[in-house]
Amino acid sequence: MGHNENILSDLRGPTRELRRAIPETWSAFGELHRAAVAPGVLSTRVKELVALAIAVVKRCDGCIAHHARAAARAGATREEVAEVIGVALLMDGGPATVYGPRALAAFDEFTTDSCGLGPRMEAEHRDGSRPTASVRE
Repeated sequence: MGHNENILSDLRGPTRELRRAIPETWSAFGELHRAAVAPGVLSTRVKELVALAIAVVKRCDGCIAHHARAAARAGATREEVAEVIGVALLMDGGPATVYGPRALAAFDEFTTDSCGLGPRMEAEHRDGSRPTASVRE
């Protein structure tokens, strides 16, 4: 298990406990999340790239791991991730030089064969197709 998978794994228990403590709030946040990343004028892929850039600026490792995985699942390419990190650098300056590389490493981690995706992913997604392998939750 890679670093970012460990981050997500470490958050599962505390997240479950918080979800039990505030079920209505948690459910409402889940609905907000689904609505925010649903395809509209912008695709889910683009929205996850935006969320990843914001995660870098907010310096949130859990958010970086989550949105790097979601961007990979949505078909983002490594080049797109690198460019969106560049925008985060512009908007956040020095701190983004620490969290930007973390975001790129997270994306790389979630697009390796250990997660059910491989280097072929970029070529598969250029034509708009979705990955055939699933990524572990």
